[in-house]
Amino acid sequence: MSLLASILCMALTRSEIIERMKAPVMVRSEGLVKVYSDCPEDMRREYQPAVAGYAADTVDRLYASLSMKPEKFAYPGIKIYVGDVRTNDSQVVVRVRRRPDGGNMTVIYLKAPGYSDLDRLRIELVKAFFLAVRGEKIDDERAIRVFRATDPVLRVRDMYAELSDWLAGRKVEGDDEKYLKMMRSVLVPGKATVRDILIFASRLYLYPEYHDRPFCGKYRSLPFRDAVELAGDAAVRAAARDKAPQMIAFGGGRSPEMRGAAAAYASFLFALAGGEVDRAHLLGMLDDADVKLNVALEAAKKMEEGK
Repeated sequence: MSLLASILCMALTRSEIIERMKAPVMVRSEGLVKVYSDCPEDMRREYQPAVAGYAADTVDRLYASLSMKPEKFAYPGIKIYVGDVRTNDSQVVVRVRRRPDGGNMTVIYLKAPGYSDLDRLRIELVKAFFLAVRGEKIDDERAIRVFRATDPVLRVRDMYAELSDWLAGRKVEGDDEKYLKMMRSVLVPGKATVRDILIFASRLYLYPEYHDRPFCGKYRSLPFRDAVELAGDAAVRAAARDKAPQMIAFGGGRSPEMRGAAAAYASFLFALAGGEVDRAHLLGMLDDADVKLNVALEAAKKMEEGK
């Protein structure tokens, strides 16, 4: 028995010591998590189930996010002790030990469970999970990133932030192909964010099939409106024909407003490619598509503002 444990025992009555020794242990997540109470009965009733649920939720979300099937543990990989301090002490004390089977076990002690730093606890639970289940030692930064990936909302938010960093030329993890694929992906099915709209708007240009063969011998790109003025050029019409399906594909799976705008631009491009629609009609179709895109943008802003 440690000196600290001895002092604590001296401070308790015999009945209190026996009562704590008889306190039930809560086992969660196929034995991976065990939560002990080192506190009076009233604190145990209030905090032990809550801490056990918090730990189990974290572990279950990690298993699901990593597409792993929970395994049974004969010895816990995560032990949590609920302490008896009632004053403001947010400490989350952590020690790593060896299990009898040779695996790793993280012991977490919450001195004052009513004041414990839950964010710190979550980070330590993620690190403990990786150590016990995967045999990996990870740092706080990765633990935070891994846990955020278990939450669909936070995961999408982080993906957009990462994409924004890449578009701004800031340092990111992964190559250009990763982010080009991300730009083409539907990150939030049935919805379109402001970022989605802006990315779509950045694509409203025609490009020649070959970079060394600009349109009319001088245009390396053409905004859709300028392309109307050059509708007599076969290369411009061919580029419009190739671009139209891309518009539809980008709108697919997103918000109704975004799909409507994408379809309107595709119709305009198909008409331009056909070469049989007059200039005024083409410009009218383009105006209609622009209006629909503005409607999609306003809908996305309202969605993000929670209105």
